[in-house]
Amino acid sequence: MNSAHQKLWFLLPAIVAVLAPSPAAAQETDQGYPATGPISGYMDFHFNKADGENGVLDFHRFVLILNHGFSPRLRFVGELELEHAFVEGLEEGGELELEQAYIDFLLSRAMNVRAGMLLMPVGIINERHEPPVFNGVERPFVDTVIVPSTWFDVGAGVHGELGAGWRYRAYVVAPLNALEFTAEEGIRGGRQKGSEANVRNVAYTARVEYRGIRALTLGASMWAGEGSFVAPRLDTGVTVGEFDARFRRNRLELRWQFAQVEIADAVRLNDVLSRTSGVSPNIARTLRGFYSEAAYRLWNAGPPRDLVAFARYENFDTQFRMPEGLVPLKQFDRDAWVTGVTYYPDPDIAVKADYVYLRNRSGLFPNRHLVNLGLGWWF
Repeated sequence: MNSAHQKLWFLLPAIVAVLAPSPAAAQETDQGYPATGPISGYMDFHFNKADGENGVLDFHRFVLILNHGFSPRLRFVGELELEHAFVEGLEEGGELELEQAYIDFLLSRAMNVRAGMLLMPVGIINERHEPPVFNGVERPFVDTVIVPSTWFDVGAGVHGELGAGWRYRAYVVAPLNALEFTAEEGIRGGRQKGSEANVRNVAYTARVEYRGIRALTLGASMWAGEGSFVAPRLDTGVTVGEFDARFRRNRLELRWQFAQVEIADAVRLNDVLSRTSGVSPNIARTLRGFYSEAAYRLWNAGPPRDLVAFARYENFDTQFRMPEGLVPLKQFDRDAWVTGVTYYPDPDIAVKADYVYLRNRSGLFPNRHLVNLGLGWWF
């Protein structure tokens, strides 16, 4: 990262915080879903056009969320997601995923137990990734490349609300598989997704939020685990740290997030993968990303007059620090400007349009210009 971006990073906490929830927030449960009946869900479809390429029209997600209360102190939440409209046998044609399926044992406001398929409580988007609650047609790059949203796995833990505005979640979960890490997408491919997950060594994840100041939410997340269970001579510990803030006052909405990933024993990890594939994967020892977003409600009289204009700057580098002997690939040191609008004909429906200028630090790969249109809703 050049000196200008380093200076920008130090200024960001004083300038920005995090985008507040959409108008649907008042209807949400503690997990971020609308407090409706036993069946709810969300969907979105997109039109994406990069310069020099044909446009793509994709029904990206169809998600059903199931809620059931066995008793006032026992509840079930499940989330089944179909991506890209269909799944075709062993061919690459969409995904069908069980993103959540857990039982909540509601003991008290301060202490509850949760077990099953869990979303990792890392960052803003991973637990709350429905289209009406974020600006932009696609999720932020940092919440896709650095924090691998949507990130879920089997586990168990505790959650609750403490006095003076504090909330927490802490789980023991299945680890990542380090042999699936890549130079371009970092740890994203290492998610086991609860499919016969190897738990030779469990991982730990937690999030703390503070809401004691009016209009402001502050958050911090972590994830730590051993990812080299497939190759016994490796010691690839992975640590993810994340900080974020949200602020909303009158028509102004702000968002800020910073995330960093540390991969231990990256030298030997690259060596093992090179020997098995014949190609050096060039996996970094540190990945880093941050973004800030400002949004303003041009219309603020309620539906159908709720229009938000926004701008977001992101910087994300999956080659931020390299192991000894490896050179960073500058095409994976990227930043992006995203500008657009979100129109709410109803608090639970978002019509979106944005423009993305995606740059990289390599002189060999061109920068990209993208235009995106989208429609998303939840119920």
